[in-house]
Amino acid sequence: MSREQLLDLRSKLADFSKLLAIEPKTAELTKLDARMSEPDFWNDQARAKTVMAQAKSLKAIVDPHRTLTAGVNDALELLQMAQDEGDQDALAEVERESSRLQQIYSSLELKLALSGKYDACDVFLTIHPGAGGTESQDWSEMLFRMYSQYCIRTGWTMEIMEMLPGEGAGLKSCTLSIKGENVYGYLKSEMGTHRLVRISPFDANARRQTSFAAVEITPELDEVGDAVIDEKDLRVDTYRASGAGGQHVNKTDSAVRLTHVPTGLVVACQTERSQVQNKSRAMKMLNAKLQQLKDSERLEELADLKGERGTIGWGYQIRSYVMMPYQLVKDLRTGLETSQVDNVLNGDIQDFIDGYLRWRLGGSKDRRAKDKEDVSV
Repeated sequence: MSREQLLDLRSKLADFSKLLAIEPKTAELTKLDARMSEPDFWNDQARAKTVMAQAKSLKAIVDPHRTLTAGVNDALELLQMAQDEGDQDALAEVERESSRLQQIYSSLELKLALSGKYDACDVFLTIHPGAGGTESQDWSEMLFRMYSQYCIRTGWTMEIMEMLPGEGAGLKSCTLSIKGENVYGYLKSEMGTHRLVRISPFDANARRQTSFAAVEITPELDEVGDAVIDEKDLRVDTYRASGAGGQHVNKTDSAVRLTHVPTGLVVACQTERSQVQNKSRAMKMLNAKLQQLKDSERLEELADLKGERGTIGWGYQIRSYVMMPYQLVKDLRTGLETSQVDNVLNGDIQDFIDGYLRWRLGGSKDRRAKDKEDVSV
């Protein structure tokens, strides 16, 4: 690796330091370490576990960045000394060390991208079909299966919070609770409208049909900040739950749907046995959505939280899945594409997620500026 390549690597790390707020994270980590050293730290075990998780998340970003930066600086110094002295053995050692640093950088690139405020959070994933009735509802169910399979692949746990079957086929709505490591950090890539092109299985004339469905990703927050909900702003609807859950869900109006009238946000939960429990979980989800909305209104980079969200239809899709007249899945933000449509619909979406994270990370001011623009096709 030449001096120019090492300098380029150091420049990228410096860009990451600003982009990932390494200095503020280091300061926060110092505060958390001090808190964990306090004698009464374990008196509140729930709070202690939260603090330890926060510290672990920060260390996962700060320590590798600090170690790699020091390694690059050391390699540059050794390179200069080797060149001044004409030491060929030292030059060969620098070459080996530089290659190792580059490999470390490549493996850490995606981890460095998972440094957002909510990236370590679990999520609520909601699927909404677009216009088109049965076609879009069937497409929503296909997306539900895709994400279910992806969760199995990654070892994440998934729970159905609310699911409303379509009248003929598919889903009218679906909300999932997904838990695991850096779930929001990875799944934020899926926020937006997904477009399917195929020969309709519901058309006797076998015509080609385009369907849309929107995926919404909301981080599950332990603390909801200043998002306060006034009960007077809520419309509470109860209904009979559907799907798995035994006889109980079919005999009582235990499912709860909450509508926050001022913002139009709607959440629902049917997974618990009692109406009170379902309302409690729905309130937690609504709090998270309101906090997300408040943050997005304050932040300069709106897309960091909201993703490429828009109307469920033409001009706002983030990814196209074409099954006819050819086989192609293409991410319209990154340009990444594959002809293995069946694999993708069976949960093989990691390449698209990784591609999005690299695309977001970018490393240049142009990339960061482009993130503020609406995605359109």
